[in-house]
Amino acid sequence: MNSIDVKIGNRTVGPGHEPFVIAEMSANHLGSLERAMQIVEAAAKAGAHALKLQTYTADTLTIESERDEFQIHGGLWDGESLHGLYQKAFTPWEWHAPLFDRAEELGMLAFSSPFDLSAVAYLEALDVPAYKIASFELVDHALIAACARTGKPVIMSTGLASPEEITEAVAVAQAHGNGGVVVLHCLSGYPSPPSEFNLRRIAALRELTGVAVGISDHSLGATIPIAATALGACVIEKHLTLRRADGGPDGAFSLEPEELSEMVSGTRTVWQALGTGEPKRAKSESASKRYRRSLYVVRDIAVGEPITAENVRSIRPSLGLPPKHLPEVMGMRARVALERGTPLAWELVAA
Repeated sequence: MNSIDVKIGNRTVGPGHEPFVIAEMSANHLGSLERAMQIVEAAAKAGAHALKLQTYTADTLTIESERDEFQIHGGLWDGESLHGLYQKAFTPWEWHAPLFDRAEELGMLAFSSPFDLSAVAYLEALDVPAYKIASFELVDHALIAACARTGKPVIMSTGLASPEEITEAVAVAQAHGNGGVVVLHCLSGYPSPPSEFNLRRIAALRELTGVAVGISDHSLGATIPIAATALGACVIEKHLTLRRADGGPDGAFSLEPEELSEMVSGTRTVWQALGTGEPKRAKSESASKRYRRSLYVVRDIAVGEPITAENVRSIRPSLGLPPKHLPEVMGMRARVALERGTPLAWELVAA
C-alpha cells in the first residue's frame, strides 16, 4: 500500500486505485423504507462501491425555535426551519441495520455520517467500516476525535472550511486514531455550480494535508466527478435518488441510477487512462510500429548508381533505415542492384 492509502473494509482507497464511489442516500428515501431499499439496490446495480447514510435526528442537530436564526432564508430550502427540514430528512435509526445488511448482500460497503457522539456509538455497535464527517461538522473536533478513536478510517468533507480548519481537523483525526484519513474537496452549495467548483483544489488539498483526496459533489450530472478523477480524486461521493421528479430535500441535486452508472463507468475509464506516466509503448501499438516511415528504394537502382531523391524516399512501412538517415545516404552508391520496393539498409550502400 501507498503511505497515504486507506483500507475501508475489503477495499484499498488511494491514488493508485480505482476511484471509490460512494452513493449517498441522504433524504432521498422520502420517509419510506421500501424506497430506501430500492435506492440501495439501484446503487449496487450502478456499480457503486459503498452506500452512505446520515445518522442524526432533528433534536441532535438543532432545537425547535421560532427565532429567525433557526429559519432558512434563500436557496433550495427557503422558508423551512432547521428543525422542520431535519425532521423530514432524517433516516430512522432502526432502518440502518437492514439497509446495511442489504448493501452487504449486494457486495457494497455501508457506513454513515454521524452528527453527534450518540450516533458514533450507535454506528460502532453496527460495526461500520468507516466514518464520514460532513462539511458542516468539520469544525466539531470532539466528533472527529470520537470517530478516529474507533480505529476506523475517517473521510472528511471540506465545504465551507478554511485551510486552517482543514489542517486542524486532519490533525485531530490523526492524533486520536490510526485508521487513516481521506479529505474530500466539496462545495456546500445545493446544487453546486460547476463554474465555482475549483477542481484545482484537489492538488492543493493533497499538498496541504498529505492525505488521500477525493470529492463530495453536489453538482448536476457526472462531468465534475469524471474531471476530478483526471486530477487525482480517489473518492467520489454523489447523492442518489430513484427519480429527481419525485422531489424531496435532496432530489434536485441527486443523480438518477442510470446517471450514477455512467459516472462509475466514466471515472473508471478515466482512471485507467491515467496510467503511470512511464514512457513505454502500449501493447495496442505493437502492430502499428511496422507502418511508420522508413527509407525505401522507389525506383530500380543499378550497381554503382548513386542514391538520389528520385530513387530513394521516406515512405511506409518501417523495415528500412529510419528517415533521419536520408541526408546521409544521398550520393552514396548501390553495392548491389536494388529493386523497387527494397527496404534500404547500410549493407546495401557504399560511400
